[in-house]
Amino acid sequence: MLLHGGGANAHWWDHLAPGLAHRFQLVAPDFRGHGDSDYPEETSVGGFHSDLEAVLEHLGTAEVFLVGHSMGGHVALDHASRHEGIRGLVAIDPARGGSHRSRRSTRLALTFRRSYASREEAEARYRFYPPAERAAEALRASVAARSVGPDAGERWGYKFDPRWFAVPPRPAPDLSAIRCPTRLIRGAESPLLSEAGAREMAAEIPGAELVEIAEAGHHVQMDQPEAVLASLQSFLGGLL
Repeated sequence: MLLHGGGANAHWWDHLAPGLAHRFQLVAPDFRGHGDSDYPEETSVGGFHSDLEAVLEHLGTAEVFLVGHSMGGHVALDHASRHEGIRGLVAIDPARGGSHRSRRSTRLALTFRRSYASREEAEARYRFYPPAERAAEALRASVAARSVGPDAGERWGYKFDPRWFAVPPRPAPDLSAIRCPTRLIRGAESPLLSEAGAREMAAEIPGAELVEIAEAGHHVQMDQPEAVLASLQSFLGGLL
């Protein structure tokens, strides 16, 4: 199960999927209000957690590997703390310990609803936020093409509902209750997961491994996709 972050969608995993699909059956959902999923009439605390539970119920199994980035990492951590059967978990740069300014600026940037006169303009203006300064232009363009859709008034915008950035998170889970093998991946230059925050989080999860990837910010899998893929292959492959 590949779980995207806030404001993202399932296609953020497209460039990594081929390197995993030969050993795993991959499922990458769009959370509600993201990507091609519908926008619910009302937002709710814990909605994304319910989405994960519903997908697993639909699949008829709880024995899965969970890989989540940012918000998706928090959803994965929360789920693993409350449910048995998870075979392994990788959380990529879940926010903790970053500066208040970084968290606030990220939330404000994603809350502000931008729209453009054409699909071409919307795709050209698409950027990762916080910035993924080392992401290849071809990767940015590929993600942009799957992240843009028609907006109101014959304009074009991004496929996520900004209302979700005003919804408070669930209470923090008890990470000590996680019993599955866990790897925490941090971008060495991440403004949202500090080095101290990553070490604290890893220490709270029994037996968790912490891997720091150089020359990467919050969007580690965009800045350093080869390193992230190698980390996923070695960790998850070792659990088969």
